[in-house]
Amino acid sequence: MKTLDITRSGPVARVFLNRPEVRNAFNDGVIAELTVAFRELAADASLRAIVLGGHGKAFCAGADLSWMRAMAGYSWEENRADAQALADMLWTLQSCPVPVVARIHGDCYAGGMGLAAVCDIRVAASGANFCLSEARLGLLPATIGPYVVRAMGESAARRYFTTAERFGAAEAQRIGLVHEVVSSDLLDAAVDVLVTALVANGPQATRACKRLVQGIAAAPIDEALRAETARRIADIRASDEGREGVQAFLNKRAPSWLPGAGEA
Repeated sequence: MKTLDITRSGPVARVFLNRPEVRNAFNDGVIAELTVAFRELAADASLRAIVLGGHGKAFCAGADLSWMRAMAGYSWEENRADAQALADMLWTLQSCPVPVVARIHGDCYAGGMGLAAVCDIRVAASGANFCLSEARLGLLPATIGPYVVRAMGESAARRYFTTAERFGAAEAQRIGLVHEVVSSDLLDAAVDVLVTALVANGPQATRACKRLVQGIAAAPIDEALRAETARRIADIRASDEGREGVQAFLNKRAPSWLPGAGEA
């Protein structure tokens, strides 16, 4: 792929935006390649974790200026099709069954915040900067909005959507957008700790946990939800992986999905 650097190490894939000359700003090419890449990763049953990051000085600075110049002359229909491609890409990342860890450094602006928000876990370098800058341009963060609001909460979104203020990593953590903030020299180590934790868990259980959160986050705690959650735990308890995990715990041994399990 021209705009992405994708590597694989065992059950872990790393997808890095690779346009450092423009601070990994995205255009239609990046959107198309991210869509294809995550569709392929989602179909890989052996994959246990994905890291999303960016090469160079920034995670993602939003939209590419050249692309924005081209869009300035688009018709309504062309703008609609272009926006739909972005919306579809974000949904592809959001719905990926594999847990995704965002490695955020430098600028994380506009659409870059959308990319971060669709990830399950977000780790930022202490010097990272965030901004929903659309209102400054007379625009609005519409396609990324559903994901960013869920990540930072409605109250913070009301402020930062409308003011277009820039804020730092500490504020991002305070409002819940970022889970962990570390110095830039420890960023990769912090990401690796999380990846190691993900890979240590039951492969199917981890995916089921992600689906569970997505399925119940906004659901009312009614009879239907209670029945659904009971069904889900029964399904996984009765699965081969669930039985293996419980037996490994009871017998004080490593479960079969861990490297070296069962070796003398």
